[in-house]
Amino acid sequence: MELLKDRIIKDGTALSETVLKVDQFLNHQIDPVLMVEIGKEFKTRFEGVKIDKILTLESSGIAPSVMTGLELSVPVVFARKRKSLTLTDGLLTADVYSYTKQETNNIAVAEKFIQPGDNVLIIDDFLANGEAANALIHIVKKAEATVAGVGIVIEKSFQKGGNELREAGYHVESLARIRSLGAGEIKFVDEVKN
Repeated sequence: MELLKDRIIKDGTALSETVLKVDQFLNHQIDPVLMVEIGKEFKTRFEGVKIDKILTLESSGIAPSVMTGLELSVPVVFARKRKSLTLTDGLLTADVYSYTKQETNNIAVAEKFIQPGDNVLIIDDFLANGEAANALIHIVKKAEATVAGVGIVIEKSFQKGGNELREAGYHVESLARIRSLGAGEIKFVDEVKN
């Protein structure tokens, strides 16, 4: 997705060889026009796939998921990281480690929102080691639903998550695949190596 790659180059910052900061348009401030285009792109990439619901993780996955949900006319469910007084019974849970935040969170979804037989598209902002995607897959499987695919806004292809998900047989679509980060440089997978 060229529009997304252009935005990553313009407003993204490689903080290290493993951390990409995109708070100008995705993780803190959200560009709604870009999110609309991301929703359209995910609709195109998963065309012909039966999707009943979208599942994401709060909070950075919500914007691209909602826009995709609008395009596909399906509801969006997000796994919560924080305990809630209203989210206590009938929960599907999993643990997820955040490399960026250096912490493990227990995430939860009310089981009434993902039913057996549902075809669930998982969408998230980043894919690195696959921790978040695998936790969401675990929740879908606990619900006896089917993973229809995994949509990722930005994949760090130099980390293991994407390859492991593909090798496990999941249909993974990443809108921008980063080959490397470092020295203030961001290189994409489809760029010719110098």
